[in-house]
This record gives sequence, C-alpha cells and structure tokens, in this order.
Amino acid sequence: MCLINFNIGSHQKYKMVLAANRDEFYSRPTASMHYWDDHQNILGGRDLKAKGTWLAVSKSGKIGALTNIRTPEEMTMEAKKSRGELVVNYLLSKDNPEDYLKNLAASSSDYAGFNLLAGNPDELYYMNNYDNNVSRIDDGTHGLSNEYLDTPWPKVVIGKAKLDEVLSEEDVDVDALFNLLRIDSQAADDIVQKTGVDFDLEKKLSPLFIDIPDFDYGTRCSTVVLVDHQDNITLIERTFKNGVETGEISETISVNK
Repeated sequence: MCLINFNIGSHQKYKMVLAANRDEFYSRPTASMHYWDDHQNILGGRDLKAKGTWLAVSKSGKIGALTNIRTPEEMTMEAKKSRGELVVNYLLSKDNPEDYLKNLAASSSDYAGFNLLAGNPDELYYMNNYDNNVSRIDDGTHGLSNEYLDTPWPKVVIGKAKLDEVLSEEDVDVDALFNLLRIDSQAADDIVQKTGVDFDLEKKLSPLFIDIPDFDYGTRCSTVVLVDHQDNITLIERTFKNGVETGEISETISVNK
C-alpha cells in the first residue's frame, strides 16, 4: 500500500473504517482479493511474484496492512526479504499484534523500509523498521503513506479530512470512501513531499490516486475495510489498470471469538 487513511472509534456503526490504495508497477503480477488456496484462513489480494500481500485479514479477525518507506536508497534496494510476508506472517501467527511487532523488531533490518499495521477489531498497533518502536494507535483519524504514521504529506492530510467528512454522516457511504481514494490532483509545488527522488516524479506521486504510464506505475487497487460493533469485517476491493477500473469484489468475515 502507498496510502492508508483510517479511523478508529469515532463512528457509531463502525469500530474501524479504513480506505487504502496500493500503488505498484503495472507489470508486477497480482491477484485480486480472494481466500488463498494455500492459506484458506486469509482473505486479501496477493503479490504473485513474492507471494505476500499489502493488506489482508484472517477469519479469526486479524487485520494487517503495510506501506513501504520511500527514499532513493529504498527504491533501489535489493536482496532483502519481501515486505509482503510481514502481513502474512502476522495473520498466520498465534501472537497478539503487540507481541508480534515486538518480536519482529529483532529481525526488521532483514527488510527494506516499511510501516506495518497489525491488529484486530478492537485494537491496532504500528511500527516501522527505522525506529522499531511499537505503539497502540489512539482512537481518531490517522494517515499513513510512505513515511511515518501521520506524517502530513498532502495525500495524507487530504485523505484524513475527506474521511472525517464521510464519517460525519450517520451511515458510511462506501462510494464516498472510494471517491476520496480516486482524488488525482497533484499537490502544489511548495508542499510536495520530499523523499529525495526527482521532483517531477515526487509531484506525480503526490495525489491519492496515481497513474504514471511512462513509469509503468500507478494505483492498482483501492480497498475499503469496515469493522462493525458485532465484529463483522467487510472488505471491498476495486482494481485498476492505467487509471481505469477493472473490477470490484466484496467479502464479509464474521469473527468468532
């Protein structure tokens, strides 16, 4: 994922609402959201090259998602383990989210830079492998792109504000969540995020929704996650190619505690 805007504990109907975009090279083989044949407890999209995922849930109610940390060094780094396995390993583990992340800290340098969210319907934890601090995320609206949690990149600021607008209504309009994920206006020059890559590329990467044909890169899917107070977890995924929607899938897990 390259953008995850989410809210915990602010809506009367939902414990958690998450709206996320996965940005990736168009040529990277990917499977849309499904229950995996080799791990039928897991529901999510899948990177078919490294067999990991950017966002998925388990039938037991575990929720995991990650974004990469972007620097020129990180973008060219090779010979590291796939970051997508971090979510898979959490979903398959018997650890609670806090323990999983604390145990991960010892080997986090085996991976290129990452931000990782791990939780369940009642709590969500965060860590990155630059400082390895593990923290439970407070109630409220948060945003995560390719730096640290709540770093005020333009897409994070816009996404959080739009998410608050959607959540101000009595019910949650799923289309409105997907609409905020389709915002493709680039940030003004003076507020474009600075990660050390070429400025023209930085600007093209600044919208919530990305399509950069000459770079073979863009938003591959948008995912909405809704967790209600009965611990039903609904995932809705819309897929894209070159900025054009190619499909939608919806699944709901009823968590048995």
